[in-house]
Amino acid sequence: MTENHTLTVRDNRTGEEYELPITDGTVRASDFNQIGKSADDPGLALYDPGFTNTASTRSSVTYIDGDKGILEYRGYPIEQLAEKSTFLEVAYLLIHGELPTEKQHEQWVHEITFHTFVHENLKSQLQGFRYDAHPMGMLLSSVGALSTFYPEARNIHDPDIRHDQIVRLIAKMPTLGAWSFRHAQGKPYVYPDNDLTYTENFLSMLFKMSEQKYNPDPRLAKALEVLFILHADHEQNCSTNAVRSVGSSQVDPYSAVSSGVAALYGPLHGGANEAVLKMLKRIGTPDKIPAFIEGVKKGEEKLMGFGHRVYKNFDPRATIIKKAVDDVFAVTGVNPLLEIAQELERIALEDDYFISRKLYPNVDFYSGLIYEALQFPPEMFTVLFAIPRTAGWLAQWVELVDDKEQKIARPKQIYTGDRRLDFVSAQERWK
Repeated sequence: MTENHTLTVRDNRTGEEYELPITDGTVRASDFNQIGKSADDPGLALYDPGFTNTASTRSSVTYIDGDKGILEYRGYPIEQLAEKSTFLEVAYLLIHGELPTEKQHEQWVHEITFHTFVHENLKSQLQGFRYDAHPMGMLLSSVGALSTFYPEARNIHDPDIRHDQIVRLIAKMPTLGAWSFRHAQGKPYVYPDNDLTYTENFLSMLFKMSEQKYNPDPRLAKALEVLFILHADHEQNCSTNAVRSVGSSQVDPYSAVSSGVAALYGPLHGGANEAVLKMLKRIGTPDKIPAFIEGVKKGEEKLMGFGHRVYKNFDPRATIIKKAVDDVFAVTGVNPLLEIAQELERIALEDDYFISRKLYPNVDFYSGLIYEALQFPPEMFTVLFAIPRTAGWLAQWVELVDDKEQKIARPKQIYTGDRRLDFVSAQERWK
């Protein structure tokens, strides 16, 4: 028996029925346009604030099963990539759709390593910011400014030109992020060191002082590598949606990625790990956790770092990042907040109130502790998010550019304002 993959819709206003095809578990929103359509009726549209149940694209970049706690890049489980791969190899996988050969990997790493320097004029722009400028604001403007340095980037359908911009963006983001960090501290900018790996070089540009050669602790470099891999992509989140929406106008990738940075700047998207730190500091000591938990149940407190809009079971990234905490604290010393975090997690995972609501730790619960241990101020947390996410943004952008089904983003609205008002001149209104 052949399955009938259709949806039958009855319009109770007219009594008419419509048969809509179902493909990949979805129904095309445009198919609803025919329902009730007449000379006076434009047909039905779908109302979905926040796109909570609307698919805007077909994508082969990242797979998430929130109910089962699965995250895969191009089909590879995040657990395997975090354990066995490097960030640049993962970035290649996301962009190109497959793991690199040895020769491809060498070429890829070489290209990115030797494109980490930025134009001196861009350095002058960064130096023009106030001493207390937010690092994300600096990153946002500098990424957008890169489009003026590479005007050929507007030729988005030329594969060679497109490749050059992808390499430049992935290569220069750590430099721009590190310089934003140094600017806030009033320290001189540190130029890239091509002898170091991607994450080692980033740590060097962040923390090098008077020493001739900065050699970061390999445990810190590895922990940062894992964090970068975990944050490289996460399907159609707010910032990725922004990159795709802006990119749909066929603008250059620098402008599209800057829109992703802007979206990540918002506290609802990129500020969760900072909120976790504030919560832990407010709790103060482990003995105050029971009272805090009761406050959460009564709606008087918010449990930050637990639960996720996508993951209804556990966040697979949280399990991985928890392992990196021990390695970082072995170098930096244990953050007193760790004891509070661990006890809070233990209680929450054993309490039926949180279990029934599927509130499990997410990636932000422990990442803030690691960032603070690495001496990053909270305003740098989203910069550390944006640097690896650039690879995912670009993978999604390339997919968008090559997707023949995609059109310029232009959602519908439901108009709720006044209609056909008669204009009265100011002279008459102000009598």
